Amino acid sequence: LAQKYDPQRERELRAWIEGTTGRRIGESFMDGLKDGVILCELINKLQPGSVQKVNEPVQNWHKLENIGNFLRAITRYGVKPHDIFEANDLFENTNHTQVQSTLIALASQAKTKGNNVGLGVKYAEKQQRRFHPEKLREGRNIIGLQMGTNKFASQQGMTAYGTRRHLYDPKLGTDQPLDQATISLQMGTNKGASQAGMTAPGTKRQIFEPALGMEHCDTMTIGLQMGSNKGASQQGMTVYGLPRQVYDPKYC
Repeated sequence: LAQKYDPQRERELRAWIEGTTGRRIGESFMDGLKDGVILCELINKLQPGSVQKVNEPVQNWHKLENIGNFLRAITRYGVKPHDIFEANDLFENTNHTQVQSTLIALASQAKTKGNNVGLGVKYAEKQQRRFHPEKLREGRNIIGLQMGTNKFASQQGMTAYGTRRHLYDPKLGTDQPLDQATISLQMGTNKGASQAGMTAPGTKRQIFEPALGMEHCDTMTIGLQMGSNKGASQQGMTVYGLPRQVYDPKYC
């Protein structure tokens, strides 16, 4: 943290603070700010009435109270909380780099509010725009250029899904890419294919060899060992789900 401390920035901050408050800081920049008196006068010059009472640096708690009042005042002035140092960073000399960063952020905020400050940056002003709901709904039907465009898109030249794409460069002398649109004879062919003579799915196919004296198998008849569906009908059946009543004349 100490290596990030910028002496050039310190000289610029010294000139700005002394020119704004009209008070001399002293040879040691941080020691001159440690009592919090000059800091409170600085924020009161930028925004009058920010610190109502500035304590005389008699005891340590007076100094800490001045620093705390300064920090709360610059927060109300507009400095972001993550840019503000802790009171001990200045009072106990633990982080002078953060103190310098806070003063630069304060100078930037003062420049943004129109003060003549020779350091820091001017923050961009908020540019709020309002769009009608009709315009917002129209934008949902347009593909932004950052997401690409689908104009002139086609599937021309695309191969089948899952097919490998071969890169061909004539300068390398490699063979031309293989024809992926034709089924080679080594993989078989589907020309003249039909379903003639195919049995129902799951039916066993019987292999017949005349030289072995085997007989033809009848695959069209259901054997009695597998049961029979002859004479089957739905006569006397009730609607599905209704209970069936058992009737015995002996009990009636």
